[in-house]
Amino acid sequence: MDEIALATGKGLIRAARTEHGWVITERSSTDIPLTSILRHDGDLILGAREGVFRCAGGQNWDRESDGLSIPYVRWLGHQNGRVFAGTEPAGIFHSDAGRWQNAPEVADLRDRFHWFLPYSPEAGCVRGFAFHGRRGYAAVEVGGVLRSDDRGVSWRLAGGSSGKPSFDIPPEGMVHPDVHSIEVHPSSPDLVFAVTAGGLFRSGDGGDTWQVSHAGSYCRAAWIDPGNPDHIVLGPADDVSVNGRIEETHDGGRTWQLASDGLDLPWPRRMVERFATVGDDLFAVTSDGCLFASPAGKLSWRRVLPEVDEIRAVAQL
Repeated sequence: MDEIALATGKGLIRAARTEHGWVITERSSTDIPLTSILRHDGDLILGAREGVFRCAGGQNWDRESDGLSIPYVRWLGHQNGRVFAGTEPAGIFHSDAGRWQNAPEVADLRDRFHWFLPYSPEAGCVRGFAFHGRRGYAAVEVGGVLRSDDRGVSWRLAGGSSGKPSFDIPPEGMVHPDVHSIEVHPSSPDLVFAVTAGGLFRSGDGGDTWQVSHAGSYCRAAWIDPGNPDHIVLGPADDVSVNGRIEETHDGGRTWQLASDGLDLPWPRRMVERFATVGDDLFAVTSDGCLFASPAGKLSWRRVLPEVDEIRAVAQL
């Protein structure tokens, strides 16, 4: 039986797939709004404005924020037993089942280039991770793409990322600085995709040079088919949550088709915030906290758990 956990603005929810669809199996309501979630060592790791929590089951949450000098966690990631927290203002912390360790070079880059957010007074944020072996990537809004070659202990700007925050079209070969999420393909640590306010950017050399697809669209989420990197599902919009839609390419982004089966697109005031896979399904979390699901092989969408609102992230149990 497929089971999922949802990080919401009102706490943690568990749900299971039945013959009648997805049903809630447990609610853990709290006044702590969650931002992100992942499963690690059999437990759930929860990101929030107030730090990081571990949930081993039931209603009990244990705070695990020792050393996390920036408490507002925007996204969590993990690789090879190590957990990562991306924060607002922009910072990266990692933990090997103990005290959080800061990556001071990220704060140095943040301060040197004056990273910022258009909707917050804070100096940027790290809102996405992608890992492949010892290689790691991080998405910075507004700042660019960071790369690590030592399992996330230290970070630097990717070669094709200037670090200068801007909403302008970047020079040829460079990535747009307003990066909302990052994906690396399982076939190679060098094949990386940056989802940005200026379209979808692809690099085949570990982020040193980039090519843009769907240029000019505002994007926050993409799913890259693990079996075929030319098959991509994207959640573009005309602007922030303006005319959001779901599109698909089978040729690496040269052409795109609207993937709207089951949906009334474009959404006037909604866009895809995150994609996540659960079993053979692809889930889409939207900017207004709704959840949609489709078979990943042939897209046909349906609303999932409509009684739940303020959904921020999904993890498979």
